Amino acid sequence: MKKLSIIACALLFVLTAQAQHKVISFFDEMGTARIRTEEFSQAHDTIVMVDHRIDDIIWSRYVYRIIDMRYKQNYQLYFPTKADDPDYRNLFQVITDAVVDGLAIYEKNVESIKPEFRDADKNPKQPIERKSIPFLFMIDDPTEDHSDDLTYNDISSSDAMLVHYDSVNDILSSHYYKFEPTVRNQLKYLIQEVTFFDKHTSRMHTKIMAIAPLHSDKISLRDSSNVIMSLNQSIMFWVPFDALRPYLAMQYMIPNRNETKHVTFDEFFQKRLFSSYIVGEGNMYNRWIPDYEGDPEKIKQEQERIATELLNFEQDLWEY
Repeated sequence: MKKLSIIACALLFVLTAQAQHKVISFFDEMGTARIRTEEFSQAHDTIVMVDHRIDDIIWSRYVYRIIDMRYKQNYQLYFPTKADDPDYRNLFQVITDAVVDGLAIYEKNVESIKPEFRDADKNPKQPIERKSIPFLFMIDDPTEDHSDDLTYNDISSSDAMLVHYDSVNDILSSHYYKFEPTVRNQLKYLIQEVTFFDKHTSRMHTKIMAIAPLHSDKISLRDSSNVIMSLNQSIMFWVPFDALRPYLAMQYMIPNRNETKHVTFDEFFQKRLFSSYIVGEGNMYNRWIPDYEGDPEKIKQEQERIATELLNFEQDLWEY
């Protein structure tokens, strides 16, 4: 009797669990495959944040990397290039829509390779002056008179605006007919990340701090003369990564060879599924690697040195 009671309880538990679990069909009522399911939608609404106590961080190091869209591993960040795709958006369009939604962007720091998110460098919902350096993402006021600017409406011009500010209605809007010609050449992103050791968890952590789209045609890693200006000029703007994460977590990436595998942009970055290469580190000289190494082979050796030091630091913390 005791065994029968145990079996009956087990069956009751299984039946109750099945009754509580809602079965979601892979196909909808029209017979087409669902791109999003309720389980996925509920999961990506929550962003997991881990707070590390400052007293537990005993070592940290800033590293700057470039994510190149021409690497096969990064294709999902680049595609689709069409602005009217009903289901998927690429990384640049996610950032564009976030800015229109009110996400603050910050101008580059001309005096340092490190971004500073100060109010003075913040671009709110108001017109800003046009800079001498082309700024594709510049917020522009359509109520201003641009009759003397012959290149203002030229899509091929680097002065073509993607995000406009309407001072009458106090709203931002994006012009997607200018988006597609721009995004085709949006091939590189610069990220700032910090690698640190937390003695509470006894392990190394890496966190992306900021991301910046680059003008790919303005960056030259082989030119040792004035290379800091070249790389800094290629920065369109900086975005604090944590401020961008809610938008990344709500957007699925275009599938890669598996239509049932859906990954959000946030998951893609948190799991570090992208490919990148090092262009600098936090240093007292405030310079990028190509600023003091002009030879491509020397640049590669310096990149390997930084990567090796990061790996060896964690290994050297332990004794066997």
